[in-house]
Amino acid sequence: MPDALALIANAAGKLTREGLRATGRGATALPGLVALTLDPNFIGALSAELEYGVACVSGTNGKTTTARMLADISRTAGWNPIHNRSGSNLDRGVAAALLAHTSWSGEPGGNFGLFEIDEASLPSAVGKLEPRVVVVTNLFRDQMDRYFELDTLAKKIGDALAALPATTTLVLNADDPLVANLAVRRDAKTIFFGVDDPDVGGVVPQAISDATRCPRCKSPLKYARVVLAHVGDWSCPSCGLTRPPRDVSATKILLGPDGSEIALAGTVGSIFESVRVPIPGLYNAYNALAALAAARALDLGLAEAIRALANFRPAFGRLEKIEHKGRTLRLVLVKNPAGFNAAIGALLETGRTPRLLAALSDRDADGRDVSWIWDADFEALAPSVEHAVITGLRGRDLALRFKYAGLAKERMEVVDEWSAAIDRATMLAPEGGEVVVLATYTAMQALRAVLAHAGAAVPFWED
Repeated sequence: MPDALALIANAAGKLTREGLRATGRGATALPGLVALTLDPNFIGALSAELEYGVACVSGTNGKTTTARMLADISRTAGWNPIHNRSGSNLDRGVAAALLAHTSWSGEPGGNFGLFEIDEASLPSAVGKLEPRVVVVTNLFRDQMDRYFELDTLAKKIGDALAALPATTTLVLNADDPLVANLAVRRDAKTIFFGVDDPDVGGVVPQAISDATRCPRCKSPLKYARVVLAHVGDWSCPSCGLTRPPRDVSATKILLGPDGSEIALAGTVGSIFESVRVPIPGLYNAYNALAALAAARALDLGLAEAIRALANFRPAFGRLEKIEHKGRTLRLVLVKNPAGFNAAIGALLETGRTPRLLAALSDRDADGRDVSWIWDADFEALAPSVEHAVITGLRGRDLALRFKYAGLAKERMEVVDEWSAAIDRATMLAPEGGEVVVLATYTAMQALRAVLAHAGAAVPFWED
């Protein structure tokens, strides 16, 4: 049973939540902030009551999708997860999720805590939650005004993980040298996942690589194969640090327009298994591997995991599909160079010639510094674009970027108002056609709110 202070914080947070919900708001953060203001250890106090403990999923890209996949797997296995499903991933979001699934007397409404955690918040969060499993998907340069240099962030995360008890299992991306190196200072159990398909990726590190040097000795890394940015088959010729063996591995990935098939290997089962991932993109294959590895760490069955993945539905903005006025809008959240390149790879690898609605904003949740668009590979996208409607608070910056990428003036236009931009992009697509919506976080929220008002979607916190 939580202590008296936690129960007071719980009551205050629940009252705040009831008030917000009565006015039609999502209540995904403020109730948690109220509870944490009264009891800074609120999330630790409530999560300690969960029968199957806590799993944390973090990293720069893929954490929302990976956490949702793991939630579906645990639910298929008969567990009842408490999950910050809306993607509110700071401490306040975790607290709000706990509030939503805890009684007034402090009794949990679930038996497993599954929390997506912002990578900059991870060092603090794991100390409070004392998780059974910590998943780190990848580490890329993102929102320099918040996270600063990537090496500094990786060190802070490594320090926090090193301080966790031996009972915590780490689930790490073996193909990312920064992430794989997080295990170096721990003797406790670690499960590595990665892609071993020799047909995936090239041999030359990409221009946006954020970890071209060894995380241990700082000598240049050598790559036998590069999948995305600094993620791939890496080694250090100088000190001998190398990509660790994979416990969960994709030996073959067949990419399609609406999903992929993964030939699964490693120590997850006695035979090779085939996994269907019903959302496209190589990066979603990575997310599936991370979820499968986490399921193994939690002793959840492989059969249940494969069944859950086959029925997976994408989260807000993560290749989510919305039907609107006879067209399909495919929503793709982009917020950093690596994520943008992965997203356009998913679009172009299947031969699409997309009609775009592209939106760039610079509010706090997007990152105030939008210079990242000049590092993203717009040049690979521009030749395939049929037409682009551009909007957002920094829409003209985005239009300029498309111009320098080679998109002809007659194939793009700037429309400032959200609803008008959706209408224009929809009208330009043929009946039954597809519009790809590339947008930063708050721009995606604004566009999706218009679609929700039109009845084409539900508010993202209800999804």
